[in-house]
Formats: sequence, structure tokens, C-alpha cells
Amino acid sequence: MTAIEGHEGPASSACAAVELVPVIVSVDATTPKVLTVRSAAGPALPSGYLDDALDRTLEQAVRRIVGNEVGIPVRYFEQLYTFGNRERVLGRRALAVAYLALAHHQPVHGPGHPEWRSCYDLFPWEDWRVGRPSEIDSVVVPALGRWLEGSPADLLAVRTERAELTFGTGQARWDPVRALDRYEVLYELGLVAEAGEASKGGPVVTRRAGGAPPTVAGAPGAGAPAAGAPAAGAPAAGAPGASLGAPLAFDHRRIAAAALERLRGKLAYRPVVFEVLPETFTLSTLQQVVEAFAGQQLHKQNFRRLVATANLVEPTGEAHVRTGGRPAELYRFRREVLRERPAPGLGLRRLGGL
Repeated sequence: MTAIEGHEGPASSACAAVELVPVIVSVDATTPKVLTVRSAAGPALPSGYLDDALDRTLEQAVRRIVGNEVGIPVRYFEQLYTFGNRERVLGRRALAVAYLALAHHQPVHGPGHPEWRSCYDLFPWEDWRVGRPSEIDSVVVPALGRWLEGSPADLLAVRTERAELTFGTGQARWDPVRALDRYEVLYELGLVAEAGEASKGGPVVTRRAGGAPPTVAGAPGAGAPAAGAPAAGAPAAGAPGASLGAPLAFDHRRIAAAALERLRGKLAYRPVVFEVLPETFTLSTLQQVVEAFAGQQLHKQNFRRLVATANLVEPTGEAHVRTGGRPAELYRFRREVLRERPAPGLGLRRLGGL
């Protein structure tokens, strides 16, 4: 790297390492899945460090890491957030640059022992396709009630609004896009395993303030818990022993929640869903994949009307022959739509279904 004339870079002892963390998402039939690898701390997202000798750009680095770790082609990359607490890695400063990546579902193998894991194993409260998840009423709502009852007067209004907007209590409706906000509330309530690790001096994740990215202190014993994190030895706000969803190592479930939130938001204005579909598909398959990502069931005729209005697909003239049923027409994505208007998407919030 060449220094800009007249500007001296930081001393080498002050330089931060740059970690790349791709959240690779796909769909297997009707199940949205995220790719994880093994780590000494448990299942984790793939990750690796920027190599100045090999990587001219961050995207080159993340593609190299994906190739080395899991060896699958990734069709779409998008940067999520940068995480950069000084104590995030013990002994040195390390920035974590997280990416959302989309890929076709396929078998995976590699040195990190990769495997596909259901997004809704990680976030069971996010899947409303067969109705309101039982965890919300049995665990989350009672914990929210205790949280609000114990709130100081100056925090009650803010916490009440957070509870209503994230979990659709009171007069608010469930907003599928608020996946990261919900994880943050559950962390603060002590309802996810990572919060318990923080109270024992493990990875600590601070809550976002004013829309800023969350930050992480990932080294055991490195710094005090952030404001809003469960205090060491304090009982969790949730039900005794409650731990919702399957944890990931470090701050990786929070990063995965950020990816799910970004992906759901993107459905409204970008045709990202076609990055995980085969070249040709039926409208039923398209709807199933959108429902898988959105975590909600959609009205069939409304969905097809919206797809037709958006002019996102075109018929191929061929049909998919199904056993015991009428052949279904095959469609493909109209790439011309990318040039026809600036925000071609499905408008998730207008799809209804809940």
C-alpha cells in the first residue's frame, strides 16, 4: 500500500487487522439456510483476514475466503456493517467487515467443515408461515412484561415503543423486516445464549444507538459489559433457563440477524430473490422462496398480480411436468427490468399475508 504524499499512516503497532465475515444465504426447497463452519467456540460463520499481499479489495478478500472455506460460487455480495470495538479480539484491534452473500443451494465441503443451517433454527420467532410462533407468547411476551414493569420512569416510554415496534405488541403490527432489532431486544432480555456468555465475561455485544451499527467485544474478559447487556451474575429478564434459538459463536448470530434484516428489506426494491433461484422456475417456486425469506405466508393471487405488475419475469414457453398434476409454466427473470427502473423489487411490506 502506497502512502499518500504528505500523509503519514499510523504506526504499525496501531494498525488494525481486518476480518471478513460473509453471511452466505440460500434456500433449500422452502427452508432459508445460512452456511456455518466449525470453530473452537462452536458453529460460526466463515471468516478470514484481509491479506495485503493477495487482496487488492475487500470484495476480492471475501471471495477468496469463501472459495477457501467452502468452495462454492457466490452470485451476489453486499457489504453489511463494520464491527470495530478495540477489545473485539484479544491482544489486538480487529475490524470485522460483514457481507451478505447469496448462492444456489448445493452440497458444501471444505477445511472448515461447512454445513447449511436453517435460518429459523437460529431465529425461530421469525417464521410466521404457519402462524404466530409459540415462543413469542410463551417466552417473549412475559419477559417483555417483566422488563417494562421493572423499567425506571425515564425509560418506560422508550422501552414500551421498542417492545411494540419489534414484536408487534400494543397497537403496532409485526414488521418482518425488523429482524436485527428483535435479536437486540432478546439479547437485552437475556433470552439468547450469547447474553449468558456476556454475563460470564464472554463475548459482549453493545446495542445500536440511533441506528448506528452494533459493536462487539468478543474476547473473554475483555472489558465490561455494555449498557443494556445482562450484568454478571444477574438473573435474565426472561423465563428461567430460556434460551431461544440455536446460538452461533462470537457475535455471529447478531451478524446473521443483520443479514436477514437486510435481505428482507431488499425484497421491496431489489430483485435479490432471483440470485438463489435456478435459471427457470415456476411462479409457485418463486412464491415459496419469497415466503421463505420473508417468514410469512403470502396470498397467491395478490403475489402473482404484484409479480405481473412489476414485470420481473417472463414465460419461457416451456412447462414443468409434475407427477399427478397439470404442467406448470416455467418463467425466467427479466434482466431488462434492471435498466427499466431504478428500484425493481417485490415490495414485501405491500404483500400482506399476516
